[in-house]
Amino acid sequence: MKRGELYVVRKPGSHDPRKEDPRKQLVFVITSRQTLIDSRHSSAICAPVYSSHGALSTQVLVGPDEGLKKESGIHCDELVSVQKSPLTHYLGSLNPRALREFDVALGVALGLEPEH
Repeated sequence: MKRGELYVVRKPGSHDPRKEDPRKQLVFVITSRQTLIDSRHSSAICAPVYSSHGALSTQVLVGPDEGLKKESGIHCDELVSVQKSPLTHYLGSLNPRALREFDVALGVALGLEPEH
């Protein structure tokens, strides 16, 4: 598991594959620094990816190049702590350009960078 990788996580109660509902799954981008990811800590900070996206400076556009089915947005204003154990269904990873945009969007979301 590495920073900038995308994973699908099933929502609790949605583990029956016969009742597959795409809304029962969430996609997250690993946000934590690599030292934390590699540690024994049981969770990692992640940013959710939604099919809806706007022109906010705290959102990063991603899509098929990163392993997704369609254009989507990483929402850096909605960071969450996710247990590492369900982060097993790897989709892809951010390319260097998207990772730089992700870093800038995180800085804006956390008030570390001025908005553009």
